[in-house]
Amino acid sequence: MSSSAIPINRLGRSATALAVLPLKIFHLWVGLPTAMFLLALTAMLFRPPDLKAFPVDRVALFMLVLLLAFRVCLRRESLRTYPATWPLLGLMLIGLWGVLAQPYDPKAWSVFAAKWVVPFAFFHMAGLVFYNDRSLRKLEVFLLIVLGYLATISIFSMLNLQSLIVPRFITDEGIGIHADRARGPFLQAVANGLCLNLLGLVALDSFRRRKLRGILAVILFLAVPVALLATKTRAVWIASIFSILGLMFFGSAVKLRRIALAWCVLAIVGSGVMLLFYRADQDSFVQRAMDRSPVDFRSEMYSAGWYMFVQKPVLGWGNDYDIQTEVEKRVSSFRPEYYVFHNTFLELAVQRGVIGLGLYVWLMICLFRLGKRSANSDDVMDGAFSNPHFRRLWPLLLGVYLLNASAVVMNYQFANAVLFTIAGILAAQTCAASRGPSSPLRCTQ
Repeated sequence: MSSSAIPINRLGRSATALAVLPLKIFHLWVGLPTAMFLLALTAMLFRPPDLKAFPVDRVALFMLVLLLAFRVCLRRESLRTYPATWPLLGLMLIGLWGVLAQPYDPKAWSVFAAKWVVPFAFFHMAGLVFYNDRSLRKLEVFLLIVLGYLATISIFSMLNLQSLIVPRFITDEGIGIHADRARGPFLQAVANGLCLNLLGLVALDSFRRRKLRGILAVILFLAVPVALLATKTRAVWIASIFSILGLMFFGSAVKLRRIALAWCVLAIVGSGVMLLFYRADQDSFVQRAMDRSPVDFRSEMYSAGWYMFVQKPVLGWGNDYDIQTEVEKRVSSFRPEYYVFHNTFLELAVQRGVIGLGLYVWLMICLFRLGKRSANSDDVMDGAFSNPHFRRLWPLLLGVYLLNASAVVMNYQFANAVLFTIAGILAAQTCAASRGPSSPLRCTQ
């Protein structure tokens, strides 16, 4: 063999390795659905709609959908539908019709994605990704980390430790709203409080199963109520009280009821301490609790929305572009830049009439039914999101979500993604327990 053949062979092997490299990267990418799912959730956590930055959340969602589509094709897996699939699909389609029927507006498309595309996608993808104890445990750990992070920066905000809050855009008063409250990376105090409440309930199940214990459990036990208080938002406070009372009277385990009772004692003691030693902070919380201006604005918006619904009860007024002009005629005392009904149900009724509202009620009924334990379920299982105790906790999570939805419009993509991810996991487990692995495409509850 001539010496000139050696470099040629090396060059050939290098070219082959270079050609195979994209396939190796592709194989690695397809084999990491859990990591991509959590990456998409992280992107949504740190990409609020008011932040003018590269839409990394949309890119992450697209890559996750693409990854799962490849996995389904390669493994020849079947896509199942659930009872909640159809109202979700109906709401997404009428939402799509609304943004198509109005002049192009990036904000309208962003709201449409956060309200309907994200719930539909995460609900159906969750069962494909989180199907065993290992993947479910990863999701649980991720949510606990997010809970700790949100509680920490909320307390920093209450203590005016702005230099310790990251990312820095959270402290930028020029973007978002509620800059004087603990608004978190969502730039909205209600969204922050809702996520703290939902993730706090998830943490309780982890504590019951002894997956969260020791000093971390104690820190979260003390920090989460303080972080909820720091949001200075009445809807969040009411939902938190609802959570504690629900746990106290309907908790599935004695340990959960004791925690709820301890929180009540902590709230009473904490209120007494603030009354005695922190007069300034107490005044700020009392002023927020007694503030009438948001109530007056919402009352006028509710009145205007109700009259609009009565005028067109079946199909509603259509897209938001036309509704803004109509609301402006009916609201005289306030002149905001953008009119919001501050109620998910009323907004749906005005936009889509009884058809949209009926689809949403149908969806919520399907989601509540996920709390029912399947007749064939294994009561011995006590993993993350896969135990009878968590199913009894699920209606409380959904109740907190709906209670906040009665005070705001649920445009919070991270909160929607988390709630519908858990719902998708429960739906897939119910389907597998009732139908078996060789079940048809359609699952019933």
